[in-house]
Amino acid sequence: MYLIESKRNGEWIYDPGMAMALQEYVKDHIFLDDDVLFPYMMHPVVQIGKYQNAYEEVNQPYMDEHGIKIVRRESGGGAIYLDDRNMSFCFLFDGNQDIFGNYGRLYEPAIKALEKIGVHRVEQKGRNDLVLDGKKISGAAMTVQKGRVYCGYSLLLDPNYEAMVSVLNPNLKKIESHGIQSVRSRVGAIRPYLAPEFQDMTVWDFTDYMICQLLGIDNISQAKRYELTPEDWAGVDKIAREKYNNWDWNYGRFKEFEYHVTERFPIGTISIGLSVEHAKIAAIQITGDFFGTQDVKEVEEALLGKRLRKDELLEATGQLDLTKYFGDLTKEAFVNYMLSVPAVKA
Repeated sequence: MYLIESKRNGEWIYDPGMAMALQEYVKDHIFLDDDVLFPYMMHPVVQIGKYQNAYEEVNQPYMDEHGIKIVRRESGGGAIYLDDRNMSFCFLFDGNQDIFGNYGRLYEPAIKALEKIGVHRVEQKGRNDLVLDGKKISGAAMTVQKGRVYCGYSLLLDPNYEAMVSVLNPNLKKIESHGIQSVRSRVGAIRPYLAPEFQDMTVWDFTDYMICQLLGIDNISQAKRYELTPEDWAGVDKIAREKYNNWDWNYGRFKEFEYHVTERFPIGTISIGLSVEHAKIAAIQITGDFFGTQDVKEVEEALLGKRLRKDELLEATGQLDLTKYFGDLTKEAFVNYMLSVPAVKA
C-alpha cells in the first residue's frame, strides 16, 4: 500500500478545502500498482455528507465566531467535526476486493492496532460506527469511483467536546427539506483507554503508529510513498478553488428548503418565513408586532436573491436603517437571528 501524505513542500496541509481536493485528485488521476493510504488533519471544520443540507447540520453563528469552516465531501453519511487534535485516514482500495459496504473489514486493522496499545472493547456497530465502551470514536464513509473503493474514517484521540457539541447542534427547529440529517451520538475518546506507557502519545506519535500498523511496517521511514509532481499540485489547486473552497459547493448544493422562525426581541416579536433555493433566498415574508415607520417590504426586497451567508446579508441590509423598520435592532443582531434560526417561542 502506498502512503500519500497531505504535505506540500514538506509542510502538512491543514486547509480543509485543499485536503479534500488532494484526495479527489488522487482518486481521479493517480493510478498506482497498489492500494493507497492518505492520512489528513484539518483546521477546525465540519465535514458534511454529499446529500446533506448544511443549514440543518451546523450552528452557523458559533462557526463564524470561532473561525470554523464547513466542507462537503463527495461521499454520503453524516456531519462530523474535525480538528488538529485528531487524525483521519482515507483509503483507495481495488474495487475487486470485497470491501465496499463492509465496514467491519475496513475497521478491522484499526481495531487490532488499538488493541496493541491497550485500547480494548472497540467494536464496529451500527452501519458505519466504531464504538468504545458504547461511545462513538469513529464514523466511516464509502463510495466507488472509477473501479476503486474510496473510503475513510477519523479516530478521536482527544476530541474537543465543547466545539463538537456546539457546532453540531443547530438551532433549526422548524425546517422542512429532504436532506439526510445527522444522528448525534454520544462521543468518546481514545486517550483515556491507552495503556500507561502510551498515555503521553502526541497526535503525531499516534498518527505514525497507526500508519505503520495500517501499512504493516515497523518504522514510518519504510513507507512506500508517492510524491505529487508540480503538475499534480496544479490539479489539486484547481479542484480546491472550483469546488471545496467554493461556497456554492459547500452550502448551495441543496436544491430547496423552507423554514419559519419566530423570536421575541425587546422591540417586539419578529417572524421570518424563508423559501431557499440553492442557498439563495427565493421568497421571504417578515411579520410581527414590532413598530416601524417604514414598510418592512423594503427589507424583504433587499434580501431577495441573496445567499444565506453573513457577509452577503449584512451587505444587502447595509444601506437600510433597520431602526426605521423594527425599532432598536442592529443589522448584526438581525442577520445572526436569520442564520441561527432559534426555536419558535410561544
